[in-house]
Amino acid sequence: MNKGLAGSASSESGRYRDLQILDELSNNDALTQRDLSKRMGMALGLVNSYLKNLIAKGYITVKNIPSKRYAYYLTPNGFAEKTRLAYDLLHDYTRIYREAKNNYRQLFFELERSGAKRIVFAGADEVAEFAYITLQETKLQLVGIYDPEKVGEKFFNLVVHSFREIDAQHYDCILVTSYLRRDQLRRELITSGARKQDIKTIFPVEEERDK
Repeated sequence: MNKGLAGSASSESGRYRDLQILDELSNNDALTQRDLSKRMGMALGLVNSYLKNLIAKGYITVKNIPSKRYAYYLTPNGFAEKTRLAYDLLHDYTRIYREAKNNYRQLFFELERSGAKRIVFAGADEVAEFAYITLQETKLQLVGIYDPEKVGEKFFNLVVHSFREIDAQHYDCILVTSYLRRDQLRRELITSGARKQDIKTIFPVEEERDK
C-alpha cells in the first residue's frame, strides 16, 4: 500500500464534504439542512455537524425563514474557501489517481497469480475508470459493477446494479473502486452479505486506519 494514500485518507472525505456544501450554497440563494441532505445524499445529522463547523469558521451564515426553519448562506470568506478547497483537492486527486493506477496494476497481477479470473467493482466513479483501464492490461474479467447511488447508469459496456443483486453474480473478488466512499461501500457490501475476505481495496479502510 502506498503510504501517500494512507496519509491523506483521514481528512480527504471531510474536505470534500465541506466543498460540496459550500458549492451547493454558492449556487442557491438559501438551502435548509434537509435540502442539503437530499442533494448530497448524506444523513441529516452529518450535514448538521458539517454546517456547525463551517459556521464556526465564518464560511456560512444562518437566518430564520418561515415555518420556523433555518436557511444557510455563503459568506464572502465562504466563497474564498470554496475556491481554495477546489484548488487543493484538484492537486490531491491528481496525485491520488496517479498512485492508484500503479497500485491497481500491482493488485491485479497479484490476483491473477492467485488464480482469480472474475472481478466485480463496487463504486462507479473516477477511481473505477482508472481501475477498469488498468484491468485491460491483465486477463481478469470485469463481470459486474455495483453502486447503490448510480443504479441503472452505464459504466463502459456494463449497467450499474444495486448491492441487493450481487449475490446472483459469480465472482472471485469484489474490488472497492471509490476513494471517498470506500468505507461506506465496504460496510454496505458486508451488510448485503459479502464476505470480508472477498473484498479488496487499494485504499486504507476504517479498521486499518484505526490500528
